[in-house]
Amino acid sequence: MRTLIGAIAATLLSTAAFAGQTEGLIKKIDKDTATLTLDDGKSYKLNAETDLDALKPGMDIVIAYDVTNGENIVTDMELPDSSAN
Repeated sequence: MRTLIGAIAATLLSTAAFAGQTEGLIKKIDKDTATLTLDDGKSYKLNAETDLDALKPGMDIVIAYDVTNGENIVTDMELPDSSAN
């Protein structure tokens, strides 16, 4: 019985989306595909509500994301506080 439960748990975990967080500098923004690329070369898909005009190359950003079907999908982001200057 334990083996069966362990196998079921392993199957469920392998199909679940991975959630992560990263930070870096924005290298490139592709408005046509709503994708941004960080300075480490990794790309992240933005949702339709994202104000792409607020994002600029060179900005420091913190991103929370899910990996779904092999794509990094942004779930939340934090931009630098421009009022701190």
